[in-house]
Amino acid sequence: MAELSTVARPYAEALFESVRNEGKGFDSWSGLLDELATLMSLEDVREALSDPRLDDAQRTELFLGLVKAPVSDSARRFVALLIENGRATALPEIAEQFNQLKNRLEGTALAEISSAFPLEDAQVQQLVGALEKKFGLKLKPTVTVDASLIGGVRVVVGDQVLDTSVRAQLDRMRDTLAA
Repeated sequence: MAELSTVARPYAEALFESVRNEGKGFDSWSGLLDELATLMSLEDVREALSDPRLDDAQRTELFLGLVKAPVSDSARRFVALLIENGRATALPEIAEQFNQLKNRLEGTALAEISSAFPLEDAQVQQLVGALEKKFGLKLKPTVTVDASLIGGVRVVVGDQVLDTSVRAQLDRMRDTLAA
């Protein structure tokens, strides 16, 4: 079977182009896709949608009935298309790729910051400022605490990783000594 990101790419790109041609709605689509992805990540939802007694229209209505946000006609058609093609399980990856395309258009990126200890807002803002200069992008930070880092931070922006944690330094020293 094809990798999920490969399956999701054409759907994310087509949806992105459709929204861009409309000239508005990136944020509302992004929010809706995030909600749809969250729903699809639930085991009970995936199980209900795979019930062979339901046809595609019933699956679509069942799934959209769980959505709290208002669903436009175009969103209904998009979900129906995914269900009809057996691609609804790709929604989390579609949402991620759509958001990456949106961020690229806006000149922004998501920065996943992991720290060994909780960071204060001022520290986060200082770190984000330095990272924005380094990457040349406006960054949207998400901060998590990961005690296994021992000290320092690990930052992931797109496919780039900046790891200044004590754990990474110890791993590099171990590798150097073992060589």
